[in-house]
Amino acid sequence: MARSQDSFNKKEQEKNRRKKKEEKQERKEQRKADKAEGGVKTLEEMFSYVDENGFLTTTPPDPAKKKKFRAEDMIIGVPSRDDTPVDVVRKGQVKFFNDEKGYGFITDAETKDSIFVHINNISDTIRENDRVTFEVEMGPKGPNAVKVKLAV
Repeated sequence: MARSQDSFNKKEQEKNRRKKKEEKQERKEQRKADKAEGGVKTLEEMFSYVDENGFLTTTPPDPAKKKKFRAEDMIIGVPSRDDTPVDVVRKGQVKFFNDEKGYGFITDAETKDSIFVHINNISDTIRENDRVTFEVEMGPKGPNAVKVKLAV
């Protein structure tokens, strides 16, 4: 007796194809029925509203929850910087300095940050543990101390 040429897999694939085709036909008929019943949404149904928390909803917002603000209070873009004068001259202590290589580090008295200093930016001779005054400039690798002087 000869075996059928259709394997189990072929039968399953054909079954799935028929099922997809039937589902597609059902969806098509459903769309036609919706259209015939007036399935087109009204303008009000197509609106979306933003509630007081910033979420989209289908219901209009409650006027009682409306927040009032002045247009002058709205900041568009980057907020302006405070132009308060910053103390440019800082005080600190030399944590490390190598005369041969010409660089070292100063510990800022306020922030306790370690700031790099190069011999070209020093006006007085400094050694480790000396108290100094300096200004900070941003260099390519971070903050650098400039105009370094011994503290009086």
